[in-house]
Amino acid sequence: MVMSMKSLSVYDKNTLEFVRVAVEFCAWMERDFASGRFGFVDQATRLLPLLYLKASLIPETAVPDEDGGAPGFITEESYNILRERIAGLLGEHDSYLETFLPDMAYSDAPIIAFISENLADIYQDLGNFAYLFRQGHEAAMSLALSLCADSFRQFWGQSLLNALKALHAIRYSEDIHLQSGNEA
Repeated sequence: MVMSMKSLSVYDKNTLEFVRVAVEFCAWMERDFASGRFGFVDQATRLLPLLYLKASLIPETAVPDEDGGAPGFITEESYNILRERIAGLLGEHDSYLETFLPDMAYSDAPIIAFISENLADIYQDLGNFAYLFRQGHEAAMSLALSLCADSFRQFWGQSLLNALKALHAIRYSEDIHLQSGNEA
């Protein structure tokens, strides 16, 4: 019996580890951030590098040629609610100067980006991936994996790194250490 490359990659050890971390990330995003700003930032600086590592180890898969992709599970409303929750939690620490955009070379003004938007973008892709992958149908799992891996390479991998860079600065700044004892 011959298995296709797509089938093998769905059950590959690295794929299953990525699925575990992606689900963990989504569950973390869906929780109440009762630990406050410091707890949130601390957890983010631990989870995001692991997510990046596991995504980078996904076996190569071919992205289907068909248009339309996969159905979305994460709604615009849930995306915006999450983005606003994170922005409210981070407050003035949510924004950072973006330096990696190609347009930056032609800009006279700094380009501002938001951690909350980066994390909500990642959550949307991973939430849609996890929903489709959980269906348990090999074709759907393969499609979800292919689309997610492609999106990682083209979009959310860079967003993750940008957010992580900003979160690192927050995590290790003296201001947040002073505030961490006073947070709810």
